[in-house]
Amino acid sequence: MDAQVQIRNRGYGIVVEPLHGLVTARRNGIILAQSTRAKVMYETRLTPAVYFPAEDVTAPLSGHTSLQTFCPFKGTASYRDILLPGDRVQNGVWAYEDAMPEAAAISGYIGFMPGAEAEFDLGRNNVEMPDYGNISGPVIDWLLRDAALVPAPEELTAALAEKLVEQGIHLSRLSVMAWSLHPMIAGKNYIWQRKTGEVTTYAPSYEIHDHPAYQNSPLRHVSNGLGGVRHRLGSCCSDDAFPILEDLRKEGATDYVAMPLRFSDGRINVLTLTSDHPNGFSTANLGLIFECSDVIARYYEIFMQRENAQSLLETYVGRRTGARVLGGEIRRGDGDEIDAAIMFCDLRGSTRLEEELGRQDYIALLNQFFETASTIVHDHGGEVLKFIGDAVLAVFPAGSDPEKARAQALDSARAIIARLEEIAGEEDGHRCEAAIGIAYGRVTYGNVGSRERLDFTVIGQAANIAARLGDYGKTVNHPVVVSCDILSDPSQGIPLGAVSLHNVSQPVTCYALAARTEPQAAAE
Repeated sequence: MDAQVQIRNRGYGIVVEPLHGLVTARRNGIILAQSTRAKVMYETRLTPAVYFPAEDVTAPLSGHTSLQTFCPFKGTASYRDILLPGDRVQNGVWAYEDAMPEAAAISGYIGFMPGAEAEFDLGRNNVEMPDYGNISGPVIDWLLRDAALVPAPEELTAALAEKLVEQGIHLSRLSVMAWSLHPMIAGKNYIWQRKTGEVTTYAPSYEIHDHPAYQNSPLRHVSNGLGGVRHRLGSCCSDDAFPILEDLRKEGATDYVAMPLRFSDGRINVLTLTSDHPNGFSTANLGLIFECSDVIARYYEIFMQRENAQSLLETYVGRRTGARVLGGEIRRGDGDEIDAAIMFCDLRGSTRLEEELGRQDYIALLNQFFETASTIVHDHGGEVLKFIGDAVLAVFPAGSDPEKARAQALDSARAIIARLEEIAGEEDGHRCEAAIGIAYGRVTYGNVGSRERLDFTVIGQAANIAARLGDYGKTVNHPVVVSCDILSDPSQGIPLGAVSLHNVSQPVTCYALAARTEPQAAAE
């Protein structure tokens, strides 16, 4: 008998048909199940799956394992081990104890996982893969053409939602959770709502992973590779439902789905869909989206890769420098000669601090020092180019206003010293002191290094002098030492005369800066 089902429409679907006569499943010659009531499920794009009534499974099974997976079309699957003499097949069988309406015919039936390596004797049945054809139609056409012109993820989210509504899907809410590579942001969550027609973007920190709301959320389950989530929201939600579903139900939602969006690097992101239609989503509705999900994922991956590249470059080389690298200055020798004030800010007594505090507390102190210096430099218009050991190298480009660049560097130095004093006076605060050198001059701002390993930095006498002035300040016990061309008014500093510096050919006339410690100085 031919048990192949004839597909009557081109929409995604599930069809369950009875198999006639005796059907047997074996593993290495051992009968696992045998029944005259077996069924076959045809699900679009998937290999036909054979299911047996639970009472006709003859192989011993364990109790339910901890594994659960979710299918938006069939429901929640539970798993058991197959217990054969000397052969335990972990999670060898699955069952949908309470399948969705479209798959209700297999509720309580047992299927064998591919890893169980079951061989099926179908008797006189002939089960073959149907010809499903093309079921995506206009949505795929849009994704292949118009979607490529959408410039931002927020706009893509809105356009995708509107296209699905246009195709007859009763969508009240759509969200995409895309994980990122950012030192502070775990990812971006784009949420479209029909009632406003707008997209709201959230950028949660990594603390989201420890938050109870996330721990018991569909986002976590799907991201952990447990498959999709489907809940029809009736008058109330079941006890084991996710808390967010009750919130959505109170807003009028009737159906909720979360399905994976897989990136090419293996990360699993999440697409969620909510309907307020009395009948919720149809299998054809969800199947259409499921068919398109890999293409949708690629668009978001491109957006996130761009954001990741920008955020990582800004994190490691600074905002201005990162923009230049993304703008194409990626070859050795690419760069410009600029006039700039260069600041070298060094943590004093770091060896002693590490011995006194221990490695973990010292690293925390060092991070606090870097955070203090880099935040103040940024707030004063400068850019931190790099951290060198326990020191900060910062640049204040002059552009058309050299006096402003000098003033920004001076104000940054004063504010750093003042803030470190404040931290020392706080509860559990540690006293740490900085040695700061500032010089002004023409430097090369660009790529240097080997062919395979480049560094975007500043090269020039001003950078060298700034580092040496900081070292000299330690010997004369002045926290800030600047070259004479930094001060517009020499009376602002303490003359130190012409000083011979290591690896600087000519003596440098310099001044010590009397750092102001009143609160307003730090805010300048």
